[in-house]
Amino acid sequence: MNNTTYDKANSIVDMRGVGKKKQDILDTIFSQRDNYIVENDAILQSAIKELFSTDETNTHGVKNFYLRDHVVEEMSRIDKSDYLRYIRYRYSYDMFPSIYKTVEYPPLVQIEPTSICNYRCVFCYQTDSRLSDKRNGHMGVMSLDLFKNVIDQLEGNVEGVTLASRGEPTVNKKLPEFLKYMSGKFLASKINTNASLLDEKMIHAILEANIQTLVFSADAASEPLYSKLRVNGDLDQVVRNVKKFHQIKERDYPNSKLITRVSGVQYSDQQNMASMENFWAEYVDQVAFVDYNPWENVYDSEKNNITTPCSDLYRRMFVWWDGKVAPCDVDYLTELSNESLSNNTITEIWNGDMYKTLRETHMSGLRASLEPCSRCVVV
Repeated sequence: MNNTTYDKANSIVDMRGVGKKKQDILDTIFSQRDNYIVENDAILQSAIKELFSTDETNTHGVKNFYLRDHVVEEMSRIDKSDYLRYIRYRYSYDMFPSIYKTVEYPPLVQIEPTSICNYRCVFCYQTDSRLSDKRNGHMGVMSLDLFKNVIDQLEGNVEGVTLASRGEPTVNKKLPEFLKYMSGKFLASKINTNASLLDEKMIHAILEANIQTLVFSADAASEPLYSKLRVNGDLDQVVRNVKKFHQIKERDYPNSKLITRVSGVQYSDQQNMASMENFWAEYVDQVAFVDYNPWENVYDSEKNNITTPCSDLYRRMFVWWDGKVAPCDVDYLTELSNESLSNNTITEIWNGDMYKTLRETHMSGLRASLEPCSRCVVV
């Protein structure tokens, strides 16, 4: 029985191209701290106290909040006047799963522009025909009206918004309109893409939108390894598109604060970080690997004895293309939830019976009584 866990919060196993700007950011936060503390913002007070604490752990016995390298780089790209606002978000995202805390809204909402993907990566749930076979009803693209409804609910209440989940976002031809509508409304916005479908219209739409991070998903720097991992992929096409993106960004958007990252899944011993960096670093700000999580066959995996509560129950919510809400993307067939934005709002669902039941079950050490939680290794 496999009881090896997957720590989602620390899934980035290697990253290059991260700036050394932490002390300047900490000095600015320290100088601004009184402006917010007097407003009795308990979350921000905890964040600031832990950032400057000499103790290793907080009052919950958990390692104190700190600024991870990629967070430092993200903060270096925003206005200093937004530092404390960003710290409040990041503390919620990083620490709530450890102290089992929730507030009115999730720290981050992951929105799925489409569940359709043109790839069949070996480590992805798209390889499961129960998901990818259109006859099963899981495939589709989000409408602009539904997207606007989601964004309207999140604006002013949530800082973290990611456009990605089961599918490739650029498959949705409305994506430029999505990006325009959400532009500038969130401090921590991100989009993931395999870069295979990027054309000039999509590139300009991404660069014109005020989003924080663009992740190009690529796991190798050469063939045949790339195509072996990203089935249906064409490395030459992806490289041309990433180069084109870089050229347009440098030429037409020289003041862009967008962070670009090539991020791969650490799946095979054949993958090499040095070759990845040498190959991609000329065209992106960062190169990273994330741990492999065996979720592509979770419903058929062996059950385990993991009892640690899942972090996603406190960290993020997933909104599928049709408005259905899922507590995690490991449950890609949405067996844990029957919630939908057609019936309830985001805050009603986040604080409603479905999430309460899941949290109570996990906190009681009974995640093994839930499917697919009993087979999942995410903590």
